Amino acid sequence: MQRLLVALLAAFDAAIAAAVGLAVLLAPLTLLWTVAFGVTADWGALWPLTGTLWEFGHGVPLEVTIPDELLVTLGIPAQAASFAVSITPLLLLFFTLLFAARSGARAAHAGAWLLGALSGSAVFAAISTLVALTARLDAVRTPLPLAILLPAAVYLVGAVCGAVRVAWDDGDGGLLDRLHDRLDAREDWAPVPAAIVRGAAFVLVGVTGAAALAVALSVLTRGGDVVALFQGARVDALGATVLTLAQLAYLPTLIVWAAAWLAGPGFAVGAGTAVSPAGTQLGVVPGIPVFGLLPENTSMWMLIVVLVPVAAGAFAGWAVRSRLVWEGTPLGLLQRAVIAVGIAAVTAGVAGLAAELANGSMGPGRLGVVGPAVLPFALALGAEVLVGAAILLLAPRNREELAEERTDRWLAEMTEAERDRGPLPAEPTAWPSLTDDTAPLGDLRVPPLPDGDDRDRRG
Repeated sequence: MQRLLVALLAAFDAAIAAAVGLAVLLAPLTLLWTVAFGVTADWGALWPLTGTLWEFGHGVPLEVTIPDELLVTLGIPAQAASFAVSITPLLLLFFTLLFAARSGARAAHAGAWLLGALSGSAVFAAISTLVALTARLDAVRTPLPLAILLPAAVYLVGAVCGAVRVAWDDGDGGLLDRLHDRLDAREDWAPVPAAIVRGAAFVLVGVTGAAALAVALSVLTRGGDVVALFQGARVDALGATVLTLAQLAYLPTLIVWAAAWLAGPGFAVGAGTAVSPAGTQLGVVPGIPVFGLLPENTSMWMLIVVLVPVAAGAFAGWAVRSRLVWEGTPLGLLQRAVIAVGIAAVTAGVAGLAAELANGSMGPGRLGVVGPAVLPFALALGAEVLVGAAILLLAPRNREELAEERTDRWLAEMTEAERDRGPLPAEPTAWPSLTDDTAPLGDLRVPPLPDGDDRDRRG
């Protein structure tokens, strides 16, 4: 009965996550629809548009086809009538990941993490299938297999990550416990996986925070250009609202671009363009207001920003090594080298996945190449983090660390010696007082002297 309850609760969590994501899109779209077209508008296209944007927010690419009459009205060339939009607005995707991780953690606390993750993912897949079949637009289409699989895959990844994090610490009575026991059997390698995950978390938080700070500084220094592009777009209040909401949805994507800039490779805003610390080469870019944040030119001295990922790796190495010493588990050189490589590898993997979602096409022609390149970004960030982590993890142990290790070893030896000696003899009970009238003299007992002691017992 408990496993059935866990499965039902996980399914309910998945349904709530999908409903909230759809409602977050449907509510503002309904308001904008009413303001733009009035209450007599055709509401039949509202749900297909909401479902299509929900799929797009989970990584499903859009295939846009501009109608012929609109081509003539706007003067768009015929070769630009069809194009793909595949740069994901990561805000909705991150929401689904966090909600799924919370659900997976709850299932792990209940002792059925795998069942909970699979149950929630199955319900989310059913909802994505329903959305994919009912939300179809003529001008904007999504590939049906991807529209069904990608949202469910996002939820499954989040649920499994959240569940494994809890089950690894609390135990699951199954596969993870057996794996944990095998690692614990080798004491010198047991702390390595946890140290790698902890260090990678430090690096990712540090690099993400630095990238977000870079975006904020760009807004402060180049906010005037953004306002000028808003004014140049000549949109009314409704159009400005739509542009603002869309750019907010792409804020995590911009942070990924900023992280690629900090790592060195940078990103592109069209074929043949580059925005990096080494230099900026821009041609004609779309008049989207957020592109006003792009630097017009950079200096070679800006390459100093690559020290930010190095510093994040160094901080992660220091944090991991300090915790190992505090826990009394100082590892050998080989284990610390594996931890440093593992931190860099996990960081590079996450960076590559984020770059894959944050790059692609956003229009016809030159706009088919936008965002950071996956492999250069992942390799550069991984290498920089490896340098920083290796400096702190592979450095010779200092005096304080060695003294703490010797103290821990001495305490362990003393504890072992106490255990081998056995418990100390119990203290003798207190003798009754000679002035106590309630204590008969016959109850007085003189403790025996040790063997060979001939001292006079009188007194």
